[in-house]
Amino acid sequence: MMVRLWVLALAVLPGGVQAQVSEGQGAVDVPLVAAPSRVEVEPGAPGGEPLRPRFEALPAAVSVVPGLLLHGLGPLVAGDTRTAGRHFLLEGSGLGLLIAGGVPIAMSGASRRVIGPLYAVTLTGVGLLSISTLANLYGAVSPAFPPGEVARRLPPLELEVGYQHVADPAFDYRNFVSVGALARLERVRLEAGAKLSPDEGNLRVRVGGGYRLMGAPEGARAGADGTALDLEAAAIAHRYPSEDFTLAGGELFLRGRYDMARFSPRMAGSFAEMGVGFAMQGYLYTGPVDDILFEQLLFTFGYGVYLGRGGPFRGEALLYYDHRKDDFPGGIKAGGGVPGFVGLRGRMFLTERWGVSADFQAGSALVGRVSLVYALGGEP
Repeated sequence: MMVRLWVLALAVLPGGVQAQVSEGQGAVDVPLVAAPSRVEVEPGAPGGEPLRPRFEALPAAVSVVPGLLLHGLGPLVAGDTRTAGRHFLLEGSGLGLLIAGGVPIAMSGASRRVIGPLYAVTLTGVGLLSISTLANLYGAVSPAFPPGEVARRLPPLELEVGYQHVADPAFDYRNFVSVGALARLERVRLEAGAKLSPDEGNLRVRVGGGYRLMGAPEGARAGADGTALDLEAAAIAHRYPSEDFTLAGGELFLRGRYDMARFSPRMAGSFAEMGVGFAMQGYLYTGPVDDILFEQLLFTFGYGVYLGRGGPFRGEALLYYDHRKDDFPGGIKAGGGVPGFVGLRGRMFLTERWGVSADFQAGSALVGRVSLVYALGGEP
């Protein structure tokens, strides 16, 4: 239901959502939500390059103060009333959902009978407000530099190995070896990864995959952007040998990405993500203690940028929030409940074959990881 709200929020924007799929030597526009209007292009520009606004100091300053409270003020001062209206609409939608979910939670005393759907509505509101805020800041500075572009194709197979450090006051483990593999088969994506602490034996394994419901496949985007909707599933097992228990379970997740160039030419080179899911998990003990089963709402949102403008250097970076608490970072300790964690991750190829991946997460623990990535298959 929350992804439907996310898609509807995008649908009411004049840009709508669409994808392009290859057909022979050309491309066909496939509407995903509503018939979109084209991004403004400069008349006679070769290849139909989007018309980029010029950087202006006053609109940029207004986007910060007081634009952090009213996100459309910067574009409005610059004379871009279309973008300003979309900002006001996105910010208002987020604020409305936050109130619609947060007020009943407070009035019901966070009753378990209603907390699930209301929490999802509240998180959707927080996500839209956060995306609107970051898009407002990005739009203020983006005219000053060339925007990145989505990678036209990604390799069919990626292997990675790296190091992860965990600073958690509740546990003794610190150093981990990280390994992973990612395969792309048309619209199907398969993933597997493991993180092992050689000293303590702490081990987390995740195996899963996804199916692209909408949007061009990652391995052959052609001229399409990165707008997409994926259905994902995974199984996770996390062994704590020193504490003598294992956390295990499965999950389903629906993740959407929206290229912000559809929102406004000012946002070219950036994208927004939001997803919602559900997990069934359990704490499994060896001994007389009974196992504990529980459900977990999964929710994430973030704002990212594409890196590179064609050629071998390509990738992306994403600033995000993840509502789950069962990963290494845990949840942020707060008086009004237990939120998830915030993170910053990047993945980029420096050559056709070699790349790097990095992730920093902050919750009740601090987690940092850096990996070396090698691509197999595809064009050299």
